[in-house]
Amino acid sequence: MLRLHGGAVDLEAADCRATLHAPGGKAETLADTAAMGARLAVLQEKLYAQALAGGSRKRLLLVLQGMDTSGKGGVVKHVIGQFNPSGCQIHAFKAPSEEELAHPFLWRVKQHVPDPGMIGIFDRSHYEDVLIVRVHDLVPRTTWSRRYAAINQFEQDLHDDDVTVVKVFLHISYEEQRKRLLERLDNPDKHWKFNPGDIDERAFWPAYQEAYQAVLQKCTTDTAPWYVIPADRKWYRNWAISRLLLEHLEEIDPQYPKASVDVDKERRRLMET
Repeated sequence: MLRLHGGAVDLEAADCRATLHAPGGKAETLADTAAMGARLAVLQEKLYAQALAGGSRKRLLLVLQGMDTSGKGGVVKHVIGQFNPSGCQIHAFKAPSEEELAHPFLWRVKQHVPDPGMIGIFDRSHYEDVLIVRVHDLVPRTTWSRRYAAINQFEQDLHDDDVTVVKVFLHISYEEQRKRLLERLDNPDKHWKFNPGDIDERAFWPAYQEAYQAVLQKCTTDTAPWYVIPADRKWYRNWAISRLLLEHLEEIDPQYPKASVDVDKERRRLMET
């Protein structure tokens, strides 16, 4: 029920506080999230070992998009934190540098596609080039409107190269964003997270919703669909993404590679030392 299958998208009609398929209330859902941690860790280790010792090219890329305060950093901390950090490659995309602007918009993204056996996480992504550039008229409409097709082809190429792409839109409400920004202002320990520009961007909320609806409609494909995660409840957000990752890793079904040595012989050699 969280996966999009193409067609028009109405974000205003989507409940940002919904808890679809949750195993219960907050306490039960938190417990289930914790229980998934061990299974996720084993699957990650198998994925890594399968590439390192078995030559597999399989990997997973989690794309996180959402309005400011929607929880991209929280997902990295609480969900990705369940994995072994040595098997993760995390990249946060900021405003492009002069060097990056000198190349096609996907150039900088391709530099950070996860290596075989790895779990990659994009905190924002190539979708910024059809979101913020559209809302703020940073490039002509004729430029950004062509990028949807380029993105779809890029993600198809990733799929063909054994990259499982999991795209998540963290859907937060206008009211919840105000609450979280106030929390950053009211708590001295969170002042470092506050950016005055976040308040300025709230004036563009309708334009961002329109831009996201276009992304969700135009860039949902069979090989790289979007998942819309109700994000007003942090505990549900973390559970839903943990569940998504678990389901996709189970579908990849990584296996520990078979030994490349004579195990009995090596055991005898070891006992002789």
